[in-house]
Amino acid sequence: MRVLVTGGSGFVGRRLLAALRERGDDVFSAAPSRGDDEHLPLELTDRDNVRAVVELARPELVFHLAAQSFVPASLERPLETYAVNVDGTAYLLEALRVAAPKARLVFASSAQVYGNRPLTDMPLRETLAPSPANPYAASKAAAEALILASHASYGLDAVIGRAFNHIGPGQDPRFAIPAFAQRLARVASGHERVLSVGNIETERDLLDVRDVVAAYVALAERGQSGEIYNVCSGSAVKMREVLRRLVNVAAVAVEIREDPSLLRAAEVPRAVGDPSKLKRTTGWAPRIALADSLREVYAEARDREAALAGPGEAG
Repeated sequence: MRVLVTGGSGFVGRRLLAALRERGDDVFSAAPSRGDDEHLPLELTDRDNVRAVVELARPELVFHLAAQSFVPASLERPLETYAVNVDGTAYLLEALRVAAPKARLVFASSAQVYGNRPLTDMPLRETLAPSPANPYAASKAAAEALILASHASYGLDAVIGRAFNHIGPGQDPRFAIPAFAQRLARVASGHERVLSVGNIETERDLLDVRDVVAAYVALAERGQSGEIYNVCSGSAVKMREVLRRLVNVAAVAVEIREDPSLLRAAEVPRAVGDPSKLKRTTGWAPRIALADSLREVYAEARDREAALAGPGEAG
């Protein structure tokens, strides 16, 4: 099958490309140009470029992962986030309508679209109306609406996966868990003694990135067109507990301090989803335990720190 993956150079995209190639698909990866031949150059804010990528790939299946996905960046630069995530999705939908009208689209949305919900709404289900609390969440909710409108108006074969927080080796250290691991690796190497944190009382539904990829593939194969599915574990863990486990993995003594500058506006205190629709429809289930994911995240951070230290400083 001819498959196009937008955002193929990203955290999830790299894993998805490997999974698709392993099963024998003819895969085209599109991502912002970095001067290499691995990815088709993609600029989501350029309508003609998006059209050219679709015409070149002629996909039967599209995974749309490319996005501005960092919430703090969306708060600082909301118009840029809307341009990439909303306009870019609109350009992709138009390109598919014209150049690949029979392709199936799997869209990587976000649980952020649910917003800040009362505990009575937990676990979050797909029937809840979106209530985004930041520009990133708003952009994903808008993109979902565009996709569903294309499904209704033009018969677009599309499935939406609302992914909750995912983790694993290779994640951008701007995100909380790899940032914790990186700082703990510096503590272990003797370069730091204090770990500054934001709000670690928040609770998150965490999945390993490999389970997220498996869910997207399952949705491509068995998801019902025009439907939305939560991609989540169904249980929540406090970030304080995640940090405690990472400290235990690192086996270091560290002072943890709350830094007001790291507190995020409109922080969602608890987010846990109901994955039963995804499981019932596709047979998917998570396979990788949180403890295993955290060990791998810390091992990667430790190896990176040792490489930066060099042979003279490595301990």
